[in-house]
Amino acid sequence: MSRKPARMIRAIRGQATTRREYMGGVPASRLTQFVIGNKTAKFPVQLSLVTNEKCQMRHNALESARISANKALEKYIGSANYRLHIRVYPHIVIRENKQATGAGADRVSQGMRRAYGKPVGTAARVKVGQILMTLDTTEQFYKPAKEALRKAGMKLTSPCTIHIVKGAKLIH
Repeated sequence: MSRKPARMIRAIRGQATTRREYMGGVPASRLTQFVIGNKTAKFPVQLSLVTNEKCQMRHNALESARISANKALEKYIGSANYRLHIRVYPHIVIRENKQATGAGADRVSQGMRRAYGKPVGTAARVKVGQILMTLDTTEQFYKPAKEALRKAGMKLTSPCTIHIVKGAKLIH
């Protein structure tokens, strides 16, 4: 069965379901690396990707954003000249009431009877103005770093803006 569109999961409805020990078989999160790049160096410029809406973001959307940002950064900057930190963790369990389709589905499917749903993935709940990603780099790589964060923001369900947290005087 195909994945449901993001618009079905994006809105925050009801209480968060986070206790995995009470539900069997929650799929593992695709997002496994939270800090990539040069983890030890000190960088003078810090950019952050900030949400404009409150919503839920699926784990595979966050992983897709991380991959696209990392690919752009390694291509134009090199892995030693940046540090990308994912600041949210997908811990909300997403449930889906799976419906049978095709011939004879009316006898198999129960419709909305006991429609609690089965766990199909995880998501992160974010608030307005919450930092999703932080990118540390040097002033000479400011433009490609900003472009990489813009590309990462395209993969996410909420519209995002890029803020200069540290080193604004070095850039202008």
